[in-house]
Amino acid sequence: MAAAAAAGSGTPREEEGPSGETAAPQPQAPTSVPGARLSRLPLARVKALVKADPDVTLAGQEAIFILARAAELFVETIAKDAYCCAQQGKRKTLQRRDLDNAIEAVDEFAFLEGTLD
Repeated sequence: MAAAAAAGSGTPREEEGPSGETAAPQPQAPTSVPGARLSRLPLARVKALVKADPDVTLAGQEAIFILARAAELFVETIAKDAYCCAQQGKRKTLQRRDLDNAIEAVDEFAFLEGTLD
């Protein structure tokens, strides 16, 4: 009965092996992989974009990294939402209208309305 409650709760649970023993949950992603980059965007390009703002006089390396990471998360979020719109149209390729639909559907993207025109 507890397994049925855990299955519908949305929380991960341990899986039972063939002998009935519970297996430890598998890690989602390695935390420290040699050679792995912390940021996928080129930090030099992000720094150049930040410095292009006339109001910015100094930008520390940590600030540049945080801005790059925030940009990555933003692009990932809007891309996932746009992909959901594409899937509703039974397509796998994102189109501009998918971005437009994601911007209209998600309140957090309201600040982007009219920017793609």
